[in-house]
Amino acid sequence: MNAKPNMMDLYSTTTFGCSKLITEHYSTSFTLGIKTLDKRFHEPIYGIYGFVRYADEIVDTFHGYDQKSLLLRFKADTYQAIEEKISLNPVLHSFQTVVHQYGIEHELIEAFLYSMEMDLYHADYSQEGYEKYIYGSAEVVGLMCLRVFCEGDTALYQKLKADAQSLGAAFQKINFLRDIKSDFQERGRTYFPGVDFANFTLADKQKIEADIQADFDAGLRGIQGLPKGAKSGVYLAYKYYVRLFDKIKGCPASKIQHERIRVPDFQKIALLAKTYFQLQLNVI
Repeated sequence: MNAKPNMMDLYSTTTFGCSKLITEHYSTSFTLGIKTLDKRFHEPIYGIYGFVRYADEIVDTFHGYDQKSLLLRFKADTYQAIEEKISLNPVLHSFQTVVHQYGIEHELIEAFLYSMEMDLYHADYSQEGYEKYIYGSAEVVGLMCLRVFCEGDTALYQKLKADAQSLGAAFQKINFLRDIKSDFQERGRTYFPGVDFANFTLADKQKIEADIQADFDAGLRGIQGLPKGAKSGVYLAYKYYVRLFDKIKGCPASKIQHERIRVPDFQKIALLAKTYFQLQLNVI
């Protein structure tokens, strides 16, 4: 007779399937990056992405609803799921599984959720607030993924931690430049401190770009130290953002104020192929 499947295993697999579906629908580039990771990393990274994406959607998309209440409920449900090691919310069930399996610190989760709250209360940022927002919204997500990639190797995690934060910061700052139109004109948000987007100049843009380049340089160093099974996906994400960054640098300040710069899907596929061959030749 065939053994009956463990129904909790089936439930867990189903919830990770939901997080995978969310990733595929929301981010072509992130999905491509995950697919190039070693298979053992697929589910946990889907679990992290589903969690951060849904929190971000609450503050960015659910206009006309009580976003503050929705975020507070999501936060409470997150901690309850982690404490009880189960949730009827598939996104939170898969995420809590990753938290427990890889030892993701609650401080990282708290910092992320705090940055989501900041989007509900802040329209512009001081330097201190900007750094806190970048840390919570981007750097800690990179650290969650790094916990997965290091698979319990604390020494490796500590060695790569600062560079992983820099890479997450670079990605987020590029997102800010890419999304100026929607953030500033539609949501009234100004993330970069001391910058007047009503009078955004080339000098403003170049100063931000120099800061991003420094983060990129540190991030690439960290990628080179990742375990082999993780390096490909993170390097692909890096190459995608480098391509996007190059396009943004080539645009006048006025253009990125009125147009969302993007990398076409066919270029993403080409990056995937190029990245694969570079990794095979061990040239990164």
